[in-house]
Amino acid sequence: MSQFIYLYRRPTQPAATPQQMQHNLEKWRAWFGELEAKGHLASIGQPLDNTSGGVVKDAKGSFSDGPYAETKDIVIGYSLVEATDLGQAMQLAAGCPIYEQDGLVEVRPIMKM
Repeated sequence: MSQFIYLYRRPTQPAATPQQMQHNLEKWRAWFGELEAKGHLASIGQPLDNTSGGVVKDAKGSFSDGPYAETKDIVIGYSLVEATDLGQAMQLAAGCPIYEQDGLVEVRPIMKM
């Protein structure tokens, strides 16, 4: 098995109601539970705080604030999964609940060192 990172991307959205947040959380938990039960979930990862952050641009420490308002889809979190190949990793990502929020999953292989 190889490891892949899922980067969850979504456009910025208005604040959700507590009921909407609970509903979304339940869907994510169910999906993570399925991945874990099938032996594909290496790490759930964590959601990212979209209120702060930045990009270091060079070795001098030049930076800019982020996330960026002009960016269509910001990274909101990540997970590590195990799959036989990229095709399977992408197929597993098809069940992610982020698509209901106009988001997407970027699937990237982790290089073996």
